[in-house]
Amino acid sequence: MNAQEGAWDEEAAERAVAVLKAVADPSRYRLLWALSGRELPVSELAGILGAHVAATSQHLARLRSAGLVTTRRDGTRIYYRAADARGLLEEAQLVARRGDRDPGSGGGAGEETAVAVRENAVATRPARGRRPALG
Repeated sequence: MNAQEGAWDEEAAERAVAVLKAVADPSRYRLLWALSGRELPVSELAGILGAHVAATSQHLARLRSAGLVTTRRDGTRIYYRAADARGLLEEAQLVARRGDRDPGSGGGAGEETAVAVRENAVATRPARGRRPALG
């Protein structure tokens, strides 16, 4: 049985939408990318963005509430790390590149790679509900 088949899970869909909304900001996307594989304090992250610490902290709070970043305290400093978001970021880039090449076709030269990445992602994550049939 396909991993994506099954009953529609409204709660899981709402969580997924919250994650996508959290990443749907260029600054938050850049923060996640910077935090993939390493942890950094908010002051360094603000420098990467070229933004104020307060604005960066608000972006991090949004990512944290969506479960996309975790924190670790060391004295007075708080360090942030992406919580396994690299696959999501890479998939978004694959989809964006595919759309840049030929928006009408739904595919492109890298389609085989995108399919392989998606199949790997599906195989490594828990099964999700399927969207209800329309009509």
